[in-house]
Amino acid sequence: LEESPLNLKMIGGAIAGFAVLAVGAFVLWFFVLREDGPEAVSTDSALESLDKATTTAAAGTTPASGATTAPTAGGSTTSTGINGTWNVDTSVETFVGYRVKEELAGIGGTEAVGRTAKVTGTVTIAGNKATAGTITADMTALKSQESLRDGQLRNQGIEYSKFPTSEFKLTGAVDVPATVESGTTAKVTLKGDLTLHGVTKSVEVPAEVTLKNGTLVVVGQITLQFADYAINKPNSPKVVGMEDKGVMELQLFLKKS
Repeated sequence: LEESPLNLKMIGGAIAGFAVLAVGAFVLWFFVLREDGPEAVSTDSALESLDKATTTAAAGTTPASGATTAPTAGGSTTSTGINGTWNVDTSVETFVGYRVKEELAGIGGTEAVGRTAKVTGTVTIAGNKATAGTITADMTALKSQESLRDGQLRNQGIEYSKFPTSEFKLTGAVDVPATVESGTTAKVTLKGDLTLHGVTKSVEVPAEVTLKNGTLVVVGQITLQFADYAINKPNSPKVVGMEDKGVMELQLFLKKS
């Protein structure tokens, strides 16, 4: 049977309508509903976080993170010098986290970004060298753009139910140039042992360090192969594919004891 011109127009109009709706839904998701992860760590963004916390403290309000203290505003960056014992300050946006590229069903390529703000540790600097330091991260507090992903990591991937913490411990002295005391950013290499998923490996983490208003700021990132830490990629119907590696990143704010 032949379709009448009217029926063909109706069918064509319906198809066009569905196409418009599909395109509209994608545009809505891409520009409005999709939640992209935060940008990679950098000294500039870390200093912006520090300035924000300082301004908040100066205004006499409590930071959004729920912390009750923040770095003291004003003052010379050289008033206390770089040498001494420095403790992690969680009143600013200190964190350790990961970045992993993945392919999601019905969505496509995206980057999973998870971070934990529960970080503790101490770094000792003497003679403008970081001679000792240990940083510990609570993996059970990892949060990403997707709560379902966070739940899966309890028993898959990093398996934080079995391995609730990760740790980085310096194994070699790190030169900290005296120019850092005047606010200059220096590139350093943090040599140490990284314990992740119950496996300890020697690593070298490229990082940057600077000093501002009495706060030592350290940011860095390193690419890790999952196989090196006996990490199996999580299985999920939503995840079509995932790289065999990920980036560990850190943003640390430290205050002198």
